[in-house]
Amino acid sequence: MPHDVVSEIQRTRAKRLRRTMTRAETRLWRHLKADRLAGLNFRRQTPIGNYIADFVAHSCKLIVELDGESHDFEERIRHDERRDRWFVSRGYRVLRFTNEDVLKNLEGVVLSIAEAAEQAAHPSP
Repeated sequence: MPHDVVSEIQRTRAKRLRRTMTRAETRLWRHLKADRLAGLNFRRQTPIGNYIADFVAHSCKLIVELDGESHDFEERIRHDERRDRWFVSRGYRVLRFTNEDVLKNLEGVVLSIAEAAEQAAHPSP
């Protein structure tokens, strides 16, 4: 899959985000890294266009976003909606979970991600 050109600013920002992941991101990453979930190769804090996706599996075009308290504000919600529409326009499916979802129901979140990945790999007619 050809890669889009990523600006040095985006690359630097993504690296910083990888070093400063939230507790919820770290817990979820333990389940997604190293092809642990259904053999999918997830990447974390990945620049795509002008955005940085929390977790992405390019093979099935699945993006997983974790939202903290800052995503509760109306302006942030509108930004997330625009961002999700942009990802969808490029063929990605976006799953959103709160940090609290991950911290209180990690198994359920991982199961939802696995189901979405399975649907993407084998879409129903």
